Amino acid sequence: MTSVVETDRAQRSVPVTAQWISLWIALVSGAVLLVAFLSFPGFFPPVSPELPAEKVAAFYADDTAMIRFSMVVFNVCGVMLMPFFMVIVVQMKRMATPSQVLAYCYLSGAVAGVTLFAIADLMWLVAAFRPERDPQLILLLNDLAWIIFTAPVGMIVVQNLCLALAVRLDAQPRPIFPRWVAAFSVVIGLAIAPSAGAAAFRTGPLAWNGLVSFWLRIGAYALFVVVMFFVLWGAVRRQSREEEAAR
Repeated sequence: MTSVVETDRAQRSVPVTAQWISLWIALVSGAVLLVAFLSFPGFFPPVSPELPAEKVAAFYADDTAMIRFSMVVFNVCGVMLMPFFMVIVVQMKRMATPSQVLAYCYLSGAVAGVTLFAIADLMWLVAAFRPERDPQLILLLNDLAWIIFTAPVGMIVVQNLCLALAVRLDAQPRPIFPRWVAAFSVVIGLAIAPSAGAAAFRTGPLAWNGLVSFWLRIGAYALFVVVMFFVLWGAVRRQSREEEAAR
């Protein structure tokens, strides 16, 4: 009988332990990704869509080493944020909603986002792999990288709307996430949505190097990750306390 009780306790503690590990992984990988972001010379300032092919090719030829370093780090560590988003999914599944479909929609959006992020990294890497290529080919790879990195925002918007709806539908007296997380998620989604214009504009705030498509998008996404890290920390800590009290 004692063995059965101990086994049950161990099984209940595993989800919380895994979530703590996932949050710590996100913290470390986030710091590494920040280093990669600051190391990529194409972000400070962002490479202009208006640059001619010769100047774009020169950029990849002159900064090959730093481009390769930053993109390899992005490629290795970008996926390491997935555990962070999976903790959100786990907590959404704990919400008292009519079904768990919103959690699975969030999961699908997170997977799609990481995949597109990895593809953009690879495009930058391919452009820097042989910088002696025809400048027109380098320009094509550069366009692909930037547009894939900036323009696909649908999955992020859907993620945030699903999260907001789940928070609002959580019927528990004390919801898993604070109610303000719903409004916060919608605002972040609305701030990121205009970046879709990066696929159509070469100049102005909606171009991939513009104030809206680049700086607002990245700033809003980073703010979401930071704020949700602390929200998740509180939710997992509360879950841990509730499981301890139930033993």
